[in-house]
Order: sequence, then C-alpha cells, then structure tokens
Amino acid sequence: MALRARALYDFRSENPGEISLREHEVLSLCSEQDIEGWLEGVNSRGDRGLFPASYVQVIRAAEPPPPARYANLPAGGFEPLPTPAAFKPAAQQPPPAAAPEPFPLPPAAAGYPFPPAPYGGSYQPSQGSDDDWDDDWDDSSTVADEPGALGSSYPDYEAAGGAASGRYRLSTRSELSLGSRGGSHPAGHPHPPGGGGGSGGAKSSATVSRNLNRFSTFVKSGGEAFVLGEASGFVKDGDKLCVVLGPRGPEWQENPYPFQCSIEDPTKQTKFKGMKSYIAYKLVPSHTGQQVHRRYKHFDWLYGRLAEKFPVISVPHLPEKQATGRFEEDFISKRRKGLAWWMDHMCSHPVLAQCDAFQHFLTCPSTDEKAWKQGKRKAEKDEMVGANFFLTISVPVGPGASLDLQEVESQVDGFKAFTKKMDESALQLNHTANEFARKQVTGFKKEYQKVGHSFKCLSQAFELDQQAFSAGLNQAIAFTAEAYDAIGDLFADQPRQDLDPVMDLLALYQGHLANFPDIIHVQKGALTKVKESKRHVEEGKMELQKAEGIQERCNIISFATLAEINHFHKIRVRDFKSQMQHFLQQQILFFQKVTQKLEEALHKYDSV
Repeated sequence: MALRARALYDFRSENPGEISLREHEVLSLCSEQDIEGWLEGVNSRGDRGLFPASYVQVIRAAEPPPPARYANLPAGGFEPLPTPAAFKPAAQQPPPAAAPEPFPLPPAAAGYPFPPAPYGGSYQPSQGSDDDWDDDWDDSSTVADEPGALGSSYPDYEAAGGAASGRYRLSTRSELSLGSRGGSHPAGHPHPPGGGGGSGGAKSSATVSRNLNRFSTFVKSGGEAFVLGEASGFVKDGDKLCVVLGPRGPEWQENPYPFQCSIEDPTKQTKFKGMKSYIAYKLVPSHTGQQVHRRYKHFDWLYGRLAEKFPVISVPHLPEKQATGRFEEDFISKRRKGLAWWMDHMCSHPVLAQCDAFQHFLTCPSTDEKAWKQGKRKAEKDEMVGANFFLTISVPVGPGASLDLQEVESQVDGFKAFTKKMDESALQLNHTANEFARKQVTGFKKEYQKVGHSFKCLSQAFELDQQAFSAGLNQAIAFTAEAYDAIGDLFADQPRQDLDPVMDLLALYQGHLANFPDIIHVQKGALTKVKESKRHVEEGKMELQKAEGIQERCNIISFATLAEINHFHKIRVRDFKSQMQHFLQQQILFFQKVTQKLEEALHKYDSV
C-alpha cells in the first residue's frame, strides 16, 4: 500500500525542490523516513518535492483516514478495538505545543558544517543516506575545512566590528541550536500554527534558513555560508578582486598589465621510451616572451582549479576530449583553434588573467618539473575558495554605490531570458552552419564537378570533328569544364575559411551559456536569504543589524554577478563583430575566386 499523509497546516514553498501544501490535503509519500525534518512526496496537484515533516500526519494502515473508519474488517483478520481515547481521529488532534521529536542532524564527524545541537537521546542516521551525504561534505565542505576547524571542533571567531566586517564568525552553534529555532521544526520555516515555539517571540530567535538541498550550487559554492556570515579568513592584497562602477554599471577592474598568449606548433611527443604519445602545444605569452609547452591534461587541470575557485565567474570551457583519432591532423588543427579561442577569453578576463594558477600555467618552464609541482600544490591548497572566495571581492562603497535589490533581480531575470534565447539561436545557427558546410563539402562539390564532367564530354565529342576552325571552341569548352571542376574544389574547401570559425566561436559561447545558470543560482540564493531576513525583522524575530549584514554580503555577490554579466556582453560584442566581419570577408573572397574562374573561362571564347 502506498504511503500517504494528511497536511495539518498550509505550507508555502520558498526554495527550489519544495512543494506547497493545503490543510487537509492528502499526499503520497516517497518514503516515511524523514531527512533532517523533511519528507518527500507528491501533493494533490501532482507536484513532487519536499515539505516539513511536522506539517503532516502520516496515515498508517492501523489508523485509517476518517472516511474508512467504519469500513469492513481488513484482510488481516480481527484486531483488538482501541480505547475511545486512542481511537480519536488524527485530524481532530490539536496542534502540539511543541514538536514531539527533534529533527535529526548528521554528526559532526560526517563533515557537516555545523555540529548537532545538544538534545536528549542518541542520534540515529537515516538508513541509506550516509554514503550520498558524507561524500559530498567530505569533498566540498565550506566551513569545516576552513582555517581553525579540525575534526569536529568548531572554535568561535568573532568578527571585529560586527556582521559587516571583513571577517565572519566560523561557528554556527548559537544560530543553529534548537532553542534558537524555537523547537524542532525544520530550519528557516515558521512554526506550525498553534505551536509553542519556545523563544519564538524573542528578537534574536529567528535565523535565516539553510537550503535543504545541500548539493545545490548555492551551497556547494560557499555562497550560503558566506551570506549567513560563516566565512572567515585573511585576505592578502594580491587576492583582492575589485568591482568598480563603470558606465554600464558594476565592472571588474581592468587588468593594469594586459597581455595575450599564442598557441602554435602542436607537435607529437613521446615518453617512456616511445610507449606513450601525446600532443604538446607551444604557448608564448606576450608579457614574458618565453615559450612553454603544455599538454591538454595541463589545460584540463587548470580549468578544474579555476572552475572550483571562481563560482561567480564564467570560466570558458575547453574543447571536448576525444578518445580516438587524437593524432589525426584535422583533429589537432581543430583543437588548437579551440584552445586559441579559450586562451583569448582567459587573457581578456580581468580576474582570470591575473589568477596565480593561470600565471603559473603560462610562465613555469616546461623542463622544471619540480617548480611545476610546487606551483600545482600551491594552487590546490588555496584557502580562498568556497565561502572564503567571496571575502576577496571588494565592492564600491559610499553614496550612490548601493544596489537596489529589486533592480538587481530585474536585471538578472532579464539576462537569464537573454541567455536562454541566445542559447537557442546559437544551437540553431550551429545546426544550420554545420548542415550547409556538409552540403558544400559533399553536395556542392559533387554537383559542380558533374557539370564540369558534362562539359568535358561535350568537348571530347566536338574533337571528333577534324575541322581546324573548331579547335578553338573545343579548347574553350574543355577549359570551362576545368573551371567548374576547380569551383567544386573551392566549395569543398570554403567551410574551413568561414563557417568553421563561426562554429568554433558558437561552441565557446555555448560553454559560457551553460555556466550562467549556476552563477545566477548563487545570486538568487543570496537574494532569497535577504528577503527572508527582512521578513523576520518585520515580524520582530531578528535584529536589524543582523539582517543588514546579510544584505551587505548579498550585495557583494550581486556586484560580482553584474560585473560578470557586463564582461560577458563586452566580449560578446567584440567577438561576434570580429567574427562576422571575418565571415563576410571570406565569403567575398570566395565568390571573387569563383568569379575569376568564370571570367577566365569566358575570355577563352574571345579568340574562337
């Protein structure tokens, strides 16, 4: 029999993955086992998601819903009649003064970013969930792995100057204790109507909720921990990332020492006495002039480090890997062009271009294996990642520098719609260009050469006439046949000149467009926390100073997001302007070559 539950109270979903409930609504449960005080199920409207376990009453076989109370005996036989008090329908029970059972929290040893609150009884982990959750927190904890946190010990680091300071408190005990949450209700949601709530009336009792989905980008990026004031670290001057106000709004501060880097001469090399082969690319940065050689695996390592470090920056995607045909000339050439586009976008980004890991990649001598490994380890031990990364962002201050969150939300929503439309049009253009290139390489070449072959057959037929005055005509027709054959070759070669570069650019931008949903999700998550804190202040459950700290940290994420959006538009206009000019120039050159071939054939008839 499918598990069911009845909603005791109305519940309005506020975060992705949650569903809304209506009082008395009957739901289907995916599992009776709750996770941190939440259940998963399907409501009467067919929406599947999570909802607070304390908002519903599980309908058990021994306690059927009211309509079936006096139904015939079940197939299992006779059951002893319960006492009248125990037979009272669940729907008629008054709401409890406080939730009867505390919601379970994973132990600190599992890598969770906050320790379990002290309450009576021993914690029993949810069966079957340990592997899924432990692995995630071991790999991407944004609090426990920070300086000062060892094992399950969480010392408190108080921020000098309050919540808006550059350092934030690491421990979350005071905010996440059961007393501050007003009972055992899931974090961040109001108590069930009629619940006692303990200290719910105190101003400092309410806290901004944590996202239930601990695998979301907002959580894994460290954005949530930062917004809630849990990031703590020392930011060196060299680590600071400055956002300034430009004519189009927030922008990343320009790189004072811009440079470019060429990628040339891919060569096949071997190691282990020829047992292993690979392709090495020659890189020449303009600011050093010293060439280095890098394999694709070095590019791949760098991309992984940058994507992890910069959650609100669109790190360009690398050309795709290929298992077979890696040493074919066409593939090597295409990959080199893709890497050249990638390198151009890396050097053009004010933040990525100055990143220590990128500079190590560009400047470490190819022959110095020790120096390469030292720089690699340094990058992999970078402490300014996760929640600490957001501490490195410096934003404008003073009059006129504040952001209107409603306007920011409108801008981000507009950009989200733009990226969706651009992605659709890029896919369409890529499909059209690919199909047209295929026709040029195979269809057009074949058709023009068929025409040329037909003219050649005609000239051969005319040669059977031995009259001297027809020799010039025969030669002119034969030349026309050769011209059409050459035009077919021009069509086959042309996509390399015009359509392939367009498709390479589209592939790069499709990678950028795939990055922005996660970037937007981080900003949206921060904005949700601000709205929640404002609601707590209006209800008198949170101090204004604490809510202002959350808003200031959200502003930092908003400044960085808008700066990245402006940079994307800037390079987009630059790249597509340049590429469209190149495409049309190549088209003109192509048709000029075709015209030249036809004119040469035409002039052959002048002397006939």
